[in-house]
Amino acid sequence: MRVLIWNEYRHEQHNEKVANIYPEGIHRALQSFLETDDISVETATLDEPDHGITEERLVNTDVMLWWGHMAHHEVEDHIVEKVHQRVLEGMGLIVLHSGHFSKIFQKLMGTSCDLKWREADEKERMWVVDPTHPIVEGIGEYIEIEKEEMYGEHFDIPAPDELVLVSWFEGGEVFRSGCTYKLGHGKIFYFRPGHESYPTYYHEGVQRVIKNAVRWAQPVQRDISTYGNAKAIEEIKPKG
Repeated sequence: MRVLIWNEYRHEQHNEKVANIYPEGIHRALQSFLETDDISVETATLDEPDHGITEERLVNTDVMLWWGHMAHHEVEDHIVEKVHQRVLEGMGLIVLHSGHFSKIFQKLMGTSCDLKWREADEKERMWVVDPTHPIVEGIGEYIEIEKEEMYGEHFDIPAPDELVLVSWFEGGEVFRSGCTYKLGHGKIFYFRPGHESYPTYYHEGVQRVIKNAVRWAQPVQRDISTYGNAKAIEEIKPKG
């Protein structure tokens, strides 16, 4: 399987606290636990030419992970269109944390994707609400994160095809933290935790969910559907 991790990569270069947590960037932290004998992982960042998302890379990507926060507006629209088309063709997309406001997620959802938020070092308890789902294989009843940014309802997204995880926060809010969608031939998973100022991507449970999600989102090997005017498969006999 071929995975591409896209990371805005701005906080890590300009914020000392974030740089101390992710010295090589969030994309490298994700790559460190995703790369295996049967999964090859490449990374791309905002300031590379074409944001690192070239035609060749897209064609050769089975699953893309997307992390962005402070520079969603800098992502070129023509790149968003290309990623959108690849998802419809079958590429899996995993949108992480503040990627809810990314152009690609908003385009796929067709909504504002807005929410409530608060950064107050709160405990997060992320409950498994669909224990049969492969994304939570190997996870207990919940994942507990000692400190995270709060995201709260209402989360302005379409009703998920599958709701896999729901978070409770120390301040009282709840949030739909693990949501799946199928659009065209592609599969999409939104996964909430991962604020840049916390070491969340080193958490074993969070890593397990992301690894499971990558395998869930990989394309099914089949021909792309055809559309438009179609010849009859069988003979149509004249009526009357």
